[in-house]
Amino acid sequence: MHNGHLPPGGPDRTLKACQENRSLDTLAVKLVAVDLDDTLLSREAQITARVRKAVAAVRAAGVYFTVSTGRMYKSAARIAGELGIDIPLITYQGALVKNSLSGEVLVDKPLPLAYAREISARVRQYGYYLNGYLDDRLLMERDDKEGLRHAAIAGVEVEVVSDLLEFLKRDPLKVSTIVKEPLLDQLKAELASLFEGKITVHKSKPHFLEFSHIEATKGTALAFLAAYLGIKREEIMAVGDGDNDLDMLEYAGLGVVVANAGEEIKQFADYVTAASYGDGVVEALEKFVL
Repeated sequence: MHNGHLPPGGPDRTLKACQENRSLDTLAVKLVAVDLDDTLLSREAQITARVRKAVAAVRAAGVYFTVSTGRMYKSAARIAGELGIDIPLITYQGALVKNSLSGEVLVDKPLPLAYAREISARVRQYGYYLNGYLDDRLLMERDDKEGLRHAAIAGVEVEVVSDLLEFLKRDPLKVSTIVKEPLLDQLKAELASLFEGKITVHKSKPHFLEFSHIEATKGTALAFLAAYLGIKREEIMAVGDGDNDLDMLEYAGLGVVVANAGEEIKQFADYVTAASYGDGVVEALEKFVL
């Protein structure tokens, strides 16, 4: 687990599969876990017909397919429903793993309220504000334009509360703040250092900084799901594009990064697609699964 930082190994670890002398083409993939925003979804945050067809083919071949996202469960479940996914979904950066059909909660690792309060105090020193996620509800302290746009893309409603911490009486699944770069990077560096070993700090978008339970990462959740399904680590393909996907890519036997990702993410891939967004996912599915 990398607590919001790059996994150990540094820039020299460009293609880990090559260094391990592993043939990617001989991998027998039994589980595929894919990030949503800027990965499976198009630039317009939609599921394309090509993606829909490829996912259906993967599932028809008897391979498990799920999504692994920082999104709320209700947002991820809507997309999973469109794709016919019938296994547990990894949501909230791994804080919540929940079955998309039965609604059974398999993993629930909320952020301790005490840490949420500490984070809030630090964030407010800079004049920023928090969003909170409780009972699969999005709570915002301000009807910020960027926050409302994000909620609209995710297809979820917003509840505006004057003071998030006054409103919260229980541990939230996560809290986040919206800050433009490079201020966000400065805040991330400070808080990741301050809370090292206590919480997970993720940059999920260039302007989104998220704070979660120390064990709430996509990699940890993927490890749980693999054990739950009886699948070995080397039988997993994970696809992503961002900092919050790194430990998932590291855990999977095959870590794929789509072409639209930043160079600092691509250096940790086993395979980088030639295509971007959902077309990149389809490329990986056709090459390694179908």
